[in-house]
Amino acid sequence: MQGDASKNSGLIRGRFGEGMAEVMEQINASIGFDRRMAMQDIDGSVAHVTMLHETGIVSEADATAIKDGLEVIRGEITSGTFTYSVALEDIHMNIEARLGELIGPAAGRLHTARSRNDQVATSFRLWVRDAHDRALELVRQLVGVLVEQAAQNTATIMPGYTHLQSAQPVSFGHHLMAYVEMFGRDHGRLRDSRERLNEAPLGAAALAGTSFPIDRERTAELLGFARPMHNSLDAVSDRDFAVEYLSAAALCMTHLSRLAEEIVLWMSPQFNFIELSDSWTTGSSIMPQKRNPDAAELVRGKTGRVHGSLYGLLTVMKALPLTFSKDMQEDKERTFDGADTFELCLKAMIGMIGDMKPRAAEMRAAAGAAHATATDLADWLTRELGMPFREAHHITGRLVRLADEHARSLAELSLEDMRGVDERIHEGVFTVLGVEDSVHSRRSLGGTSPECVEREVEEWRARVGRSSLR
Repeated sequence: MQGDASKNSGLIRGRFGEGMAEVMEQINASIGFDRRMAMQDIDGSVAHVTMLHETGIVSEADATAIKDGLEVIRGEITSGTFTYSVALEDIHMNIEARLGELIGPAAGRLHTARSRNDQVATSFRLWVRDAHDRALELVRQLVGVLVEQAAQNTATIMPGYTHLQSAQPVSFGHHLMAYVEMFGRDHGRLRDSRERLNEAPLGAAALAGTSFPIDRERTAELLGFARPMHNSLDAVSDRDFAVEYLSAAALCMTHLSRLAEEIVLWMSPQFNFIELSDSWTTGSSIMPQKRNPDAAELVRGKTGRVHGSLYGLLTVMKALPLTFSKDMQEDKERTFDGADTFELCLKAMIGMIGDMKPRAAEMRAAAGAAHATATDLADWLTRELGMPFREAHHITGRLVRLADEHARSLAELSLEDMRGVDERIHEGVFTVLGVEDSVHSRRSLGGTSPECVEREVEEWRARVGRSSLR
């Protein structure tokens, strides 16, 4: 049974004659949220005491007792039997106090040659590294489901838009592959951020290093870091790794929000481009006919929450002198909430994209509206008749106006109608006025032709398969 927390609250208050005010205790405590770093704190402590023993700073008996006690605590936390105390402020002091209850005075040797400053920095860095790994895998999965949807829809034709106005027909697969490119860049940013953060602050102590003969390379190795950080002041005060993670997450959320907005539009009766099953939609309390894309709307809405986490942390850090200040306790909640929200939204989007069923006929009909092949006509006039493009653009505009006056599409105009605008036009013009003709003609690198999309799909399938998207 764990002892009374109030008896242990003196762990770091030797010079204080009085206890904390109640409000001071409340504002000072972080155990309500930093308990999420318990496993990382234990991992850091196991590595630290292993190094202390290997360098002869702590005896084998004490090191063994400390590691055994830490594993007992790990089990208590995992099973839910560990008792947390606000009086002990944070997860680090809670674990240290419990270790003292379990093994006695030997527990006090664990904190040799380290401070809570480098201890917290190490635990938080380990937690954010784990968050990177979870996000990298989820983004990879999202890219995978987008690629497979694109593979099934290389020849499905939809309107391409500018200004949300019908512009040119494109392949639905091509449209989806645009998001693959976006999320591929997001994956690269997260990977780069993870590589930069993979340095160990442990051993920097409070801010100036330590006089004990520690081996920082060894603790870095034990914790899977590439190397120790090389400046003790920076090691305890740096939170770039959390800012970079949230920055990458915020930009990825922006891409998720753009895709979510398209899903909302595509689900509306005015577009009617896709279906989502009951698994990813909700109903109305008063309108029984409704099927609402609430998952997409929530992804769109939660984007601001992740952006807010980033801006909040940037604001915390913007004016802090070196090294540690208690302000930095505010880094955890923002990062935890940002990571939780980001991961949830990635999972929701993976589910929606995998569930999404395109309405090919409705997309095709919309793609042919609003003279979507006008650019193809202008290109044909330039290519086949040798006109300067600006002249071709002008003649095409007159043909569009003529089609509007007769309530027809460009393809429904007769050759006689067209020759009335420019007598050089011949029957070959009808080979470029269909939406299928338009889509298949766009064979330039990065174009929307099914052949181009199929090549991109195969390239991205290979990337997803090797878990390296760039």
